[in-house]
Amino acid sequence: MPLPLYLLAVAVFAMGTSEFMLAGLVPDIAASLDVSVGAAGLLTSAFAVGMVVGAPLMALLARRWPARASLLTFVLVFAVAHVAGALTTSFAVLLVSRVIAALANAGFLAVALTTAATLVAADQKGRALAVLLSGTTVATIAGVPGGALLGAMLGWRATFWAIALLCLPAALGVVKGIPARVGGTDLDGVPTSSLWEEVAQLTRPRLALVMLLGALVNAATFATFTFLAPIVTDTAGLGELWVSVALVLFGVGSFVGVTVAGRFSDRRPGIVIAVGGPALLLGWVAMASLAARPMALLPLVFVQGALSFALGSTLIARVLYEAAGAPTMGGSYATAALNIGAAGGPVLAAAALGADSGDLGPVWVSSTLVAVALLIALPLLRLVARSPERAVLAG
Repeated sequence: MPLPLYLLAVAVFAMGTSEFMLAGLVPDIAASLDVSVGAAGLLTSAFAVGMVVGAPLMALLARRWPARASLLTFVLVFAVAHVAGALTTSFAVLLVSRVIAALANAGFLAVALTTAATLVAADQKGRALAVLLSGTTVATIAGVPGGALLGAMLGWRATFWAIALLCLPAALGVVKGIPARVGGTDLDGVPTSSLWEEVAQLTRPRLALVMLLGALVNAATFATFTFLAPIVTDTAGLGELWVSVALVLFGVGSFVGVTVAGRFSDRRPGIVIAVGGPALLLGWVAMASLAARPMALLPLVFVQGALSFALGSTLIARVLYEAAGAPTMGGSYATAALNIGAAGGPVLAAAALGADSGDLGPVWVSSTLVAVALLIALPLLRLVARSPERAVLAG
């Protein structure tokens, strides 16, 4: 894989850490800014909404910009938003800064996905996506626990400063490693296809299908991941320290899953879906049934992280293939599918917390979402997993 892909992954790591880090900082932010914990929790929702809305809007805004300029702008805006968040004493300003950071994150990821697809051969988009998403998985392994530790030692503002500083090497990597222009534009930077042609790709049933499946699987992933802490402490009866252990296990599993799937998602996506999908469903059911037993829960957290990201990344790779006819907007479609799931899954999981299943409600939500995805995907497996060559030709 080209070196520029790994440079992009550094920025994705910084942004992934920022997206997930608030889970451990909300109480401190609430106390510092004199708001309720519930109000502080809106910072997470604001980021998720900004990601969903920002992907197509920012890709549209940057459509005629050189790829390097777009990526650099988004990284710098992201950094400035975190500096503003670190300095402010106003919750309203912090909330706005999170929305701005989410918009920049969404724009960066949308352009990065499009750029990654043009830096590799036409049949290697899955492997390129795996490299980018490795930045997110490493964020769950090291960035999020590290951010929580830094926040505990030096206060939540120190974590915001650390994210801003992480953006600097990422920006340097973009300048040094990303070509000024990539596929989808001519030598003058003018897109080779019209905006209408690219937006019209969304009406193609195959593209809509893989976007839906990607959103469902990602929603299942974040439904349980968001509420993993009470499952570890209340259901399994483990101490607070084990929450970090569980998060790291999930992160390591997700890294393994996305790395292994990257080897198969281009040429053998049907195998990943047909084998990984039912295994993921059985894993969620097993977790809901055995979560009270720590010796079963912790290995399952690792396995579910691996299976979730293996299946999810494969489906998002299918979005990139099916969106080949949208060379400047296709990355935003993949980003939107990812973040609709990331935003919707926790909402459904939160509603399930008040049901009879209690802390395990989110796990049953994950099971249901994967079951729905399989009911759609398996009968249509030939369409979902058609070869890269056919997907490119159809685009």
